[in-house]
Amino acid sequence: MTPVTIPRRLTGAHLVAVVCAAQVLVQLGAYFWPALLPGMMSLWGLTNSEAGWITAIFYGAYLLAVPILVTLTDRIDARWVYLFGVGCTITAHLLFGLVAEGFWSALALRALAGIGWAGTYMTGLKLLSDHVDEKLMSRATAGHAASIGISGGVSFACADLLAGAFGWPSAFLVAATTAIMAWLIVALLVPRRTTPLPRAADGHALFDFRPVFRNRSAMAYAVAYCIHTLEMNALRGWGVAFLAFVAASTQVSTGAAASFSPTYVLTALGVIGTFASVFGNEAAIRWGRVKLITLAMLASVAVSGSIGFVGTASYPLAVGLMLIYGFVVWLDSSSLTAGAAGTAEPSRRGATLAVHSMLGYTGGFIGPLMIGYTLDLVGGFTRDARIAWGVSFGLIAVLMLLALAAFRLMRPRELAGDRRARG
Repeated sequence: MTPVTIPRRLTGAHLVAVVCAAQVLVQLGAYFWPALLPGMMSLWGLTNSEAGWITAIFYGAYLLAVPILVTLTDRIDARWVYLFGVGCTITAHLLFGLVAEGFWSALALRALAGIGWAGTYMTGLKLLSDHVDEKLMSRATAGHAASIGISGGVSFACADLLAGAFGWPSAFLVAATTAIMAWLIVALLVPRRTTPLPRAADGHALFDFRPVFRNRSAMAYAVAYCIHTLEMNALRGWGVAFLAFVAASTQVSTGAAASFSPTYVLTALGVIGTFASVFGNEAAIRWGRVKLITLAMLASVAVSGSIGFVGTASYPLAVGLMLIYGFVVWLDSSSLTAGAAGTAEPSRRGATLAVHSMLGYTGGFIGPLMIGYTLDLVGGFTRDARIAWGVSFGLIAVLMLLALAAFRLMRPRELAGDRRARG
């Protein structure tokens, strides 16, 4: 891949820093809804299933928009697509804070926020891949994933603090403001692409994804990413509600609940996840990407299979398991995406990331919805919420085990800079 010339004032490393800073600002409000979920369910009289739909529609809209928006970056400067996505994010958060009043308005505006996510998440990564060389790309991917992790973690604490001090609408208005800052950063500091985008030699049309699906290695990473994202978004979407249930059912003391409130635990989880994602990518470079991902997926099976049953016994135990779970879930996050991007055909890297992301957020859409329906179904059938939580997380463990089998059978390649590939 021939890197695009960057103005002297902005080196490749500086560009990575600028894009990552913008990602922190634009994604800050992404998890304000799940952070405020227990209170909003009570305020609007939502069922678990309805709350699951509002959480899931964010990812549903994302997976419909991402194959269009990210694939367009193979023909259009990714900078323009990114700015469009930020614009959608600004509008969604602003209107949520001003006019959202129940299930349907929240559903529509979270869908618009999902389109904004589609225009900024993988598009931001494509923006970096258009400007940095292959040696920097793996670490740029890790830094990009870290910026999303930092933003996601801080999102929970910010939502709780803002809503508690000024009311829940203020949280979304602040999120709109930080997204405006991100738009200005990218518009003013990220250079336009000055060299032509590579064209596919096989003559396939822009939105013909058949060559991507035939890339066995990239698809192996994408299949694993599908269940990885299902698990991650189920945890983000229902983590606060799960911990709130454990705190209430075990009658944890007010002091303990205040010191380790569910939103603060999810913030800590995001910070731990950010470290885990960067650590995991470095470990993949040194020890082998396939080996690292395999170990991470096995650990996910163990933790998700037990947290719903064991974690409901006491609040401190639930908090400890949740933090361990965060490390495990994020451990292979950037490694999976770097694997897909690194084994993609250069002229179809945007399309490959689009398919990778679309499959991932198909899982991301299903995860929160699956938890919501399982809680209603199993909880209503058994009248025991502990069993309902155990079954909900247990389903994730089963799906992760199946994904691991598929990943290994598809024999994904290591990247050029990975130790296994060098050896």
